[in-house]
Amino acid sequence: MRVIRDQLADGRELIYFDDAATTLPAQRKADERILDPRPDTAELRQDPLTGEWITIAKSRQNRVMLPPAHLDPLAPQTPTNPSEVPDTYDVAVFENRSPSFGPAIGEPGDGPATGIGLERAQVSVGRCEVVCFSPHHDGSYATLGDARARTVIEAWAHRTHELSQIPGVQQVFPFENRGEAIGVTLHHPHGQIYSYPYVTPRTQRLQASVAAYGPSLMADILDRERSGPRVLIAGEHWTAFVPYAARWPIEVHLLPHRDIPDLAHTTLAERDELAQIHPRLLRMLDSLYSTPTPYISAWHQAPVQAREGIRLMLQITSPRRGADKMKFLAGSEAAMGAWVGDLVPENSAAALRDALTLADENWSNR
Repeated sequence: MRVIRDQLADGRELIYFDDAATTLPAQRKADERILDPRPDTAELRQDPLTGEWITIAKSRQNRVMLPPAHLDPLAPQTPTNPSEVPDTYDVAVFENRSPSFGPAIGEPGDGPATGIGLERAQVSVGRCEVVCFSPHHDGSYATLGDARARTVIEAWAHRTHELSQIPGVQQVFPFENRGEAIGVTLHHPHGQIYSYPYVTPRTQRLQASVAAYGPSLMADILDRERSGPRVLIAGEHWTAFVPYAARWPIEVHLLPHRDIPDLAHTTLAERDELAQIHPRLLRMLDSLYSTPTPYISAWHQAPVQAREGIRLMLQITSPRRGADKMKFLAGSEAAMGAWVGDLVPENSAAALRDALTLADENWSNR
């Protein structure tokens, strides 16, 4: 696979990832736009009640909101559309114009200050990137096909490795949001990568669970699930299942069969199978009902340091609890973090398996 590095007009990095069988030329057009200077790096503020760090990123108020197709900022540039990508591409990755973290970076070993204090703040170092899955305005990751999905996986692995080397970065998080119900502001098939200057609260909770149970926690969960009633796909290298204590009406976990901290450490064979399984799971969601299902597809990766017992995991979640029903976080979940599941996980798994069969049939007959 060919990787081509470039820069946008304001100095942000742009990287093209070409399909293995690409027909695109190696030389790409330059970005000739005249752009405003990049915004200042956001601020981190500590919540003394929880110890969590909150990013205050005022520049994100300027994000484009659901533009028409002819002004798609992720499509290749045209004379009438001065988009973010100056030339055609297979997969393109560039620094976010309105990032939550960065563009400032830290020093080796940097991280948010420990302990609790009042009105504590520091620079929100790190990096945020946009991953364009396709040059086309329509479609989704699920409909890319195995070859393009494979290119996206290579891009995720490449960026995970490089972003983990940035001074001050503590964790790298590739993810995709799909659907306005999730809060998507662009319909173009794309995802994002956040490089955090701290270990995220969800991962800190996982670290605490590993410390309490032992380093085999995630391996033992997988062993239990593989012989249980909630399995959706059992591959050679990966298994997908509905978790025992699912929070969301639709919740799917995908685990590799060996201890891998992040996507950068997957083998070529694991990536090949992933390029088939991941899109199948997303097509499964869209076969549940007559309209596409909104979702968050989130790669939980081990922190850059303190990785013992933390295995790479994909978590796909959706608030859709019926054809015309959504789960909104009510008082218990939003205020207290005490979740109430609306559906029995075993029943959800059965419905998803039926939807997977339908999705596979429709995909093979397309």
